[in-house]
Amino acid sequence: MAPELEKIKYEEEFILNSRELKLFTCRWLPPRNQDPKALIFLCHGYAMECSISMKGTGMRLANAGYAVYGIDYEGHGKSSGLQGYFQSFNDLVNDCSEYFTSICDRRENRGKLRYLFGESMGGALVVMLHRKMPSFWDGALLVAPMCKIADELKPHPFVISILTKLCRVIPTWKIIPTKDIIDSAIKTQERREEVRSNPYCYKGRPRLKTGYELMMASMDIENNLHQVSLPFLIVHGEDDAVTDPDISKLLVEKASSTDKSLNLYPGMCHALTSGETQENIDLVFCDIVEWLEERINAGNSQSESERKARHDHIKP
Repeated sequence: MAPELEKIKYEEEFILNSRELKLFTCRWLPPRNQDPKALIFLCHGYAMECSISMKGTGMRLANAGYAVYGIDYEGHGKSSGLQGYFQSFNDLVNDCSEYFTSICDRRENRGKLRYLFGESMGGALVVMLHRKMPSFWDGALLVAPMCKIADELKPHPFVISILTKLCRVIPTWKIIPTKDIIDSAIKTQERREEVRSNPYCYKGRPRLKTGYELMMASMDIENNLHQVSLPFLIVHGEDDAVTDPDISKLLVEKASSTDKSLNLYPGMCHALTSGETQENIDLVFCDIVEWLEERINAGNSQSESERKARHDHIKP
């Protein structure tokens, strides 16, 4: 069922990060006078942004009773920086961490459950946000996450050495050859055209340093899958040609979490929450909201004071 758009409150704000870059943030809040069931923090994919690309996600989750917060990374969307470029993946992690935890620390949000929501590259960000503060987040939703480079695509150590040196000389060059990810990721033609016409989505070849940082982040996550310990749900299309569903299976196998689930969808592609048919998108969000509701109900079995005390104890 489509979200009830007229009831959702949408707001935008620019913030300054620790490097004095202006970052765009946005939020979708539940219908007026409704206290949010929990907080959800969006991490968008590579070359994407929040306010347009993830609007459907924000609206659906807010309509289900959640307060949803998003941020455009450096070099992405409406945030500052050269489009499609960032010098350090850890910078993105730190920017998200600082903003998300500042939202959690607001008086009205203290004691509320906190969930991370990451799509593709955003899934890698979610994993690293969790690793940064292992006890802070109450759970994660991972949509076709980027958590490992397929073995057949992994570069030789010599190639990595060459790339490392080139990054110092030509970091912003668009020299990494790739196929058209939009066609690979998105099933419906209408949605493909929406992304192609969105000026805030980067559509050039990956820049050298950006691609290098994505590769190194994936390899780091791959080597530390066992450190993932929070409750999580992965949703992944079996026909995904961008991120390998077998990697999601590996994450479930290796993670030390006791509450971990993987939903695989036959015939579906990469952009599960926006690029599929309406029927498929409805199915994916039904599973996501059901997973959230089960954990919200379990979390609410604790008293509000107990939750506040736990969150205050792990406050960054």
